[in-house]
Amino acid sequence: MSTQDRLYGLDNLRTFLIFLVVLVHAGVVYEASGFMAPYWIVDDPATSDLTGLVNLILDLLVMPTIFFISGYFTPSSLERKGNWRFLKAKARRLVLPWIIAVFTLIPFHNMFFLYSRGLPQESWTHYFHFSNGTISMSWLWFLPVLFVFDVLYLLLRKLNLHPRKLSMSWAVVAVFVLGVGYGELASALDWIGWTKTPLIDFQNERLLPYFLLFLLGSLSYHKGILDTDRRNMKLYIAVNATAWIPINIYLIVLLNFFLRPGQYIVSAGVDVFVLWVCSLLSMLSLLYCAVTTFKYYFNRQGRLGGALNKLSYNVYIIHIAVMGPIAWVLLHTELPALLKYPILALTTYVASNLLVYAYSKMVERLTTKPLTVHASSSSRESSHGGAQIVALKGPWAGRARPAASQKVNTLR
Repeated sequence: MSTQDRLYGLDNLRTFLIFLVVLVHAGVVYEASGFMAPYWIVDDPATSDLTGLVNLILDLLVMPTIFFISGYFTPSSLERKGNWRFLKAKARRLVLPWIIAVFTLIPFHNMFFLYSRGLPQESWTHYFHFSNGTISMSWLWFLPVLFVFDVLYLLLRKLNLHPRKLSMSWAVVAVFVLGVGYGELASALDWIGWTKTPLIDFQNERLLPYFLLFLLGSLSYHKGILDTDRRNMKLYIAVNATAWIPINIYLIVLLNFFLRPGQYIVSAGVDVFVLWVCSLLSMLSLLYCAVTTFKYYFNRQGRLGGALNKLSYNVYIIHIAVMGPIAWVLLHTELPALLKYPILALTTYVASNLLVYAYSKMVERLTTKPLTVHASSSSRESSHGGAQIVALKGPWAGRARPAASQKVNTLR
């Protein structure tokens, strides 16, 4: 299997995960617990317990897998570009869009937050995440965290500390043990929740596990885990058949903490330990199932899939701004939450893709200039008998046709 073919499965998985991000954020609008209601762009009084349960499960899958995929493509990017070009590319890819978004999309989020609740607008200086009293960049937290992970990966490579010689089996064990130990430490120090600063937000108890999964992705690249057509169906079936066990135990213990504060299934120490063990087992199991499923069964790419893959990164960036007005319209309908929920997710995803596609086409037209090739007198008198040299115009002007063997990787 060629490298180009091999990447289709991860590209398709990445696109699917972005849709799941939209689904999670749509679910927050109708979440019955009201935990995120004071912070979310629209709070609909029509709620459902199902959306919160779905979000708890997707929380174990979506971001861990996105960090794994990001880590998988980081080594090849560094090898192609070199250290300095790698950093510049990552800054252009992650930091620049983040800067633009925090000065445009976050103010829009905060203005629409007030508008959707019928509250008076504030001074424009209060609409930025670093000046509104909450210091929260909301969904944009992923961009600076991923940039920090890329920088840390570069430092590990420079210091020759990246565990490239570690086997995948031992690497998975290390991720599990270190992740559980980190969770225990975070609980002991009461370091649960979010750290929010003007430059970076992160979930305290998830920071190290996310970085470990990022490194696991980079190790998978070095080991060529996805370079083979071989299928280990026994392992695949076994993991799919048993993944529900740690997931359900995790949900039971976590919901007990929320619904029965101060009361434990066994004891405080045992419950916390079981929570972190099942959390890491669930993340690793779902990650394996997702990557393997897309490698085995979705490692092809049609025209629609290719188009969605190219748009997905920018869809992630703008989708909350698109979701707000749609959720506000649904707020004024009599539809039940279980119907609003899929409508909001699907319309937000489709509208976001259409907006990004229209914007990319507009930029393409504005930046593509006609190229006129002027022939010299000597070339006009060449052996071609004075054949005319035609000026190149239209969408292909100034473009080099890619070689058939050129690898296209839209993720990184």
